[in-house]
Amino acid sequence: PAVAAAAPDPAKVPDYLAAVKPAGNPEHGDYQANFAMALAKAAGKKPPEVAKEIVAALPATADIEPPTVAGPGFINLKFTSAFLARAVRDLATDERLGLPLAAAPRTYVIDLSGPNVAKPLHVGHLRSTIIGDALVRILRALGHTVVGDNHLGDWGLQFGILIYGYKHFRDEAAFQADPVRELARLYVYINKQFKKADDDDEAPTDDPLKKACQEETAKLHAGGPENLALWKQFMPACLEMLRPIYERLDVKIDHALGESFYNPMLPGIVEDMQAKGIAFESKGAVVIPNAKGIVPRTEEEMKKEEPPAILRKRDGAFTYTTTDLATIRHRADTWQPDAMLYVVGAPQALHFKTLFAQASRWGYDRADYVHVQFGSMLGADRKPFGARKGGVVELMDLLDDAAKLGLEKYEASVADRRENGHKVYEATDAEKREIAEVVGVGAVKYADLSQSRTTDYVFDLDKMTATVGNTATYMQYAYARCRSIFREGDIDDARFRTAPPAVVLAEPAERALVLQLLRFPEAVEAAAADYLPHLVTGYLWDLAKATSVFYEKCHVLKAPTPELRDSRLLLVDLVGRTIRRALGLLGIRVVERM
Repeated sequence: PAVAAAAPDPAKVPDYLAAVKPAGNPEHGDYQANFAMALAKAAGKKPPEVAKEIVAALPATADIEPPTVAGPGFINLKFTSAFLARAVRDLATDERLGLPLAAAPRTYVIDLSGPNVAKPLHVGHLRSTIIGDALVRILRALGHTVVGDNHLGDWGLQFGILIYGYKHFRDEAAFQADPVRELARLYVYINKQFKKADDDDEAPTDDPLKKACQEETAKLHAGGPENLALWKQFMPACLEMLRPIYERLDVKIDHALGESFYNPMLPGIVEDMQAKGIAFESKGAVVIPNAKGIVPRTEEEMKKEEPPAILRKRDGAFTYTTTDLATIRHRADTWQPDAMLYVVGAPQALHFKTLFAQASRWGYDRADYVHVQFGSMLGADRKPFGARKGGVVELMDLLDDAAKLGLEKYEASVADRRENGHKVYEATDAEKREIAEVVGVGAVKYADLSQSRTTDYVFDLDKMTATVGNTATYMQYAYARCRSIFREGDIDDARFRTAPPAVVLAEPAERALVLQLLRFPEAVEAAAADYLPHLVTGYLWDLAKATSVFYEKCHVLKAPTPELRDSRLLLVDLVGRTIRRALGLLGIRVVERM
């Protein structure tokens, strides 16, 4: 009401309230609002004047200290210690750690991973897979219904390449011994022979080798018995190649429907869109307009406008656009989603812009369409990885190397602690392998998810597996340290979750830590709102820093009084639970000892 009274348009009040953010400087308070400046401009007043009017109209409360106005109209807010102590004590008995359930739950279909199954997964597939999985977990945690759909590439030129390579260049002994490995070799070998790199698999070409592969693809799509039999022979090995990698990444996808699933639907898609006046013939092909609804017809128009999309080429072959339209219809009819998210790299922006626009014109306009685009993972040469050129790190090899490094660092840490006279737990070989796997895989996933998804970043295994700073290993260690405190004190943590003691905020470090614990729901809701998992890793880093200061300033097991000891133990338990929950939203596990 206080903001509404000062706002020229009361309908925009929620937009202004969204500008209430955690204060960058704790000396200014816990939260800070800067919307008085925008309100003042609209009202023709000075920002400090508007800020003071809002503060004066705020109802009195025992939870917040009297607000203050600073600088050019900032409103500073600070919770009372009594409120913080009560709120964090209530948090201790909440299994959800404050995470709210959506007031209006939605149904999402998330298109994630989408590998070309004709070759082993490489590090370039990592981003779509783990960003998509994190969004599935985050949205489900907030009470939404989420369908994870893996749109497999199992029907395009990649199989024409495999079929041509198998017919002309296969090593029969190698194929019998390891069909996946031999098919991967053939895929890279054929691509290296193409005249030039060309990401458009469907475009006409003057390269005789690529043209031959396109012809093999056309035979497959036409139902040619020889090529169809080879495709059926290749597919089990190709799909089996994916299973262990998804298992190691702890990525569970609800559906995996390949391009082949949609292939029988494609003629009907083209006919329906032609009948509705959305698609039409052009130079022997069937096309749909670009995102603006325009079909450039002259060379001059082509230079100014985005190109139309092809549904059926002159030779009768269908395109990725046709398959994607069939996918939209299947998803809409099967799950009736409120939103369809496509976790796909930024270079596909134009494709999805046109796809979404024409799908809506086609009548599939109930769902919100979102291209959750991400930047590229770059090699040391700062160029995007591309499996067609060969030499790209396979994802399984990356996970193996990360686990190996995780084990080496764990054993080095144990040796260092032993040499310095610390009591060291003697882990079994099985426990060591588990620690290595959790640490290694977690490091790879966290390193990617801690980047803003819209930016490019350079792949660097050493940085991925670093044990300090904003890394998975540091967060996992912070969790293990929380658990070790309870083991060291031989304390049952259950009582802090069922009958929590009173919380005493005797030190600034305790207050700062409580604030971070209470901000967990904000971070998760912000990550869900903009599909940005790195907001969760940013929260974890802030929590870890606040916890580190807390340990430095506040004795836990040796606290001056039993009441303070119990209060601090409650905070330690909440830190561990929150780290575990936040990492779980990113698909990262923890271990009890490190």
